[in-house]
Amino acid sequence: MSMQITIARINELSRIQKTIGLNEEQRVEQAELRGIYVAAIKSSLRGQLDQIEIVDEEEPKS
Repeated sequence: MSMQITIARINELSRIQKTIGLNEEQRVEQAELRGIYVAAIKSSLRGQLDQIEIVDEEEPKS
């Protein structure tokens, strides 16, 4: 499932929750999709942080 589809479904479930409420099956699906989304964000952030290289380290102050 692409991330855009995942986000769209999370948003759809959120709208349903605000209007009529979610049944148990929808609550489980929402929790799973949110877990997938958070894992993807964490992975992306880790990838970006791994690419950072410190070029000019500060010298110790005397």
